[in-house]
Amino acid sequence: MRPYVLTGGRARPSRNTIALDTLLVATGPASDLPVSASRQERALLRMCTRLLSLAEAAAHLELPVSVVSVLASDLVDAGRLTARTSIPPAARPDQDLLQEVLDGLRKLR
Repeated sequence: MRPYVLTGGRARPSRNTIALDTLLVATGPASDLPVSASRQERALLRMCTRLLSLAEAAAHLELPVSVVSVLASDLVDAGRLTARTSIPPAARPDQDLLQEVLDGLRKLR
């Protein structure tokens, strides 16, 4: 099936917060989807009963990431999936500080 058919002709997701490393988790079972849901949407929701990244989901579905991004975005908009974005670089702990803490803990032995 052509990607534009799966996405309803859309090339971009409705939200720009879904990236390759975004973690997806289902909010409920795939059986809760409406009858009009595609086979790929159902498969994506079933896969996301455990935490799964967008890239992993695309690989399992054997679809381009851009297509899965649109499908996931639709499911997030519908409240079927929760998207957890990665920690922004500015909020990540300083590597040098972590190394100093680790070195200090090792000296305590």
